Amino acid sequence: MDSTEKLLGKTLAEKLTMESQVSDLKSSSSSSVTDKSSLDEEVFRKNLVNMLTSAKNMFYVPSFKIYNSGVSGLYDYAPPGCALKSNVLALWRQHFVLEENMLEVDCPCITPEVVLQASGHVDKFTDLMVKDEKAGTFHRADHLLKDFCTEKLQKELTALSAEKVQELKHVLAMVADFSPEQLGSKIKEYGVVAPVTKNPVSDPYPFNLMFQTSIGPSGAVLGYMRPETAQGIFVNFKDSYYYNGSKLPFAAAQIGQAFRNEISPRQGLFRVREFTLAEIEHFVDPEDKYHPRLSEVEDLEFLMFPREEQGPGKDAVKLRLGDAVTNGTVNNQTLAYFIGRNVCGSVSILEMRWHIMQHAEIQCSYGWTECVGIADRSAYDLRAHSEKSGIPLVAHEKFSAPREVEKLVIIPVKEELGLAFKGNQKKIVEALEAMDEKEAMEVKAALELHGEVEFQVCTLGKAVTIKPSMVSISKEIKKEYQRVFTPSVIEPSFGIGRIIYCLFEHSFYTRPEDEKLNVFRFPPVVAPIKCTVFPLVQDKKDNKYDAVAKEISKSLTAAGVSNKLDTTGTTIGKRYARTDELGVPFAITVDDDTTTVTIRERDSRDQIRVEINKVVRLVQDLTNGVRTWANIQSEYPCVPFKKMNDLP
Repeated sequence: MDSTEKLLGKTLAEKLTMESQVSDLKSSSSSSVTDKSSLDEEVFRKNLVNMLTSAKNMFYVPSFKIYNSGVSGLYDYAPPGCALKSNVLALWRQHFVLEENMLEVDCPCITPEVVLQASGHVDKFTDLMVKDEKAGTFHRADHLLKDFCTEKLQKELTALSAEKVQELKHVLAMVADFSPEQLGSKIKEYGVVAPVTKNPVSDPYPFNLMFQTSIGPSGAVLGYMRPETAQGIFVNFKDSYYYNGSKLPFAAAQIGQAFRNEISPRQGLFRVREFTLAEIEHFVDPEDKYHPRLSEVEDLEFLMFPREEQGPGKDAVKLRLGDAVTNGTVNNQTLAYFIGRNVCGSVSILEMRWHIMQHAEIQCSYGWTECVGIADRSAYDLRAHSEKSGIPLVAHEKFSAPREVEKLVIIPVKEELGLAFKGNQKKIVEALEAMDEKEAMEVKAALELHGEVEFQVCTLGKAVTIKPSMVSISKEIKKEYQRVFTPSVIEPSFGIGRIIYCLFEHSFYTRPEDEKLNVFRFPPVVAPIKCTVFPLVQDKKDNKYDAVAKEISKSLTAAGVSNKLDTTGTTIGKRYARTDELGVPFAITVDDDTTTVTIRERDSRDQIRVEINKVVRLVQDLTNGVRTWANIQSEYPCVPFKKMNDLP
């Protein structure tokens, strides 16, 4: 097993990048693939984006661009991009929803305000913003500071002292965690100004990223476009739990649109205002996060940044996943299993291009960028929605035999409390009943010792005097027949647009003999078009080549293989070059041999000759990942091209 296969394991990544492709690319990288790292990143990115958004290729385009170049942060997936995205999502659904037996749901994008109040988004879903004090434009504060530090390090590195370099690197490492005061202090200290106008900017202040809307004609019911898909899964927990036979653990998954009103979106598909998320909420007993399938992934090795190793000058550490659980880098088995299953299966195309911090980051021309978040959200969300809605979102563990347990019993004497506090009685009763064991026993001791106690009631904003006649606090031995608890949640969340953009970057190269020959080496399983069908020559008197090509194309379509039939009069070489640019992995060519056709593989440009009655099944197996090109070549040796002068 080579190092790439060991890193990826038997996961979705192996389906995305067939073993033969990885080894072929490794062996040929020095001669047949342009090394992007040697190019200026901005030039590379500009050339790539121009090709992706050109009318000729049209993978994606800015939305509404005929109206003053559109609105920043919104993009349309055009035909090949839409097909590639659909294929990635289909593979994600196969790998997670079907293979893990998850419950898939599809919830509305419009979410009532009360739901997002409970989750904390209304109060806390913010980024820090600054305002150009003269032009009135807005900028994201941490991005301004990050850009300033990055530019200093790139352009003035030799002129900076070692201490200043270390300081700027530390700011870059910590900027995402700065408070408004820390961020504002650094902006003033460094003299950071607006990027275009060079005007001074205001102190940072929070800006809520959710799009607000109203539900119904009266506008009385406020809502928001959801900033994540998770809340719809959480509020459905009670019904999902029942549907699953009232058993834990189980997972619910959702693919859908999310919306964030970014302050100053940039970086193309990396930072947009509407995007596709694929999220999983895996519900588990908080006291038992054992996972029975950890053994399937525990030998995988990952580049990780343990929390204590994060900071300037620190390097990623390669860890075996099982060891990461043992030493506490990953704090439970279920979380570890999903790292092995999810992170490997989603973001890696070639070795050493990604690593794990509290999330998975992919390396691309923008640097290391988060594309998959994976977290233990504990019981926060379910508890928050239980408290806000009054509906208990809990699970049950039934005991085989009753258990005797010591229980805290708090009984407020409502009559006494009503006489003493009148209209505030209800709030005081609720506060007394909400005491945890430690606080309750302290109140009990104070009542017995002093005959009264000052008791703080948060909802009143003050303390009240409680006397022994107003409350009874005791511990009693009771029999329990079941345990009632709020489940914990392990959440893998996938930013599909970011993963797709990284797929564009990692897949793009140019032929070394001609920089105009652009190629996308999309894995066949996600390629937007799996196969092209070409008649080699056109005979105006006898169109038998066209007829055979059309019949093959029709059979491919019936077998579920997306294909493109090209009967134009252009040379076969130009047709190959055109489909290479769209990332089509295989091309079938019909020539003057009436019983066989050739299949050409995109990256090696090798071709084999196959009987016509076998070609559809063969291409179907190749594009579904059932067989590899290397495997096929052992059965069908390569044959020379018939018209070498026609080929790229």
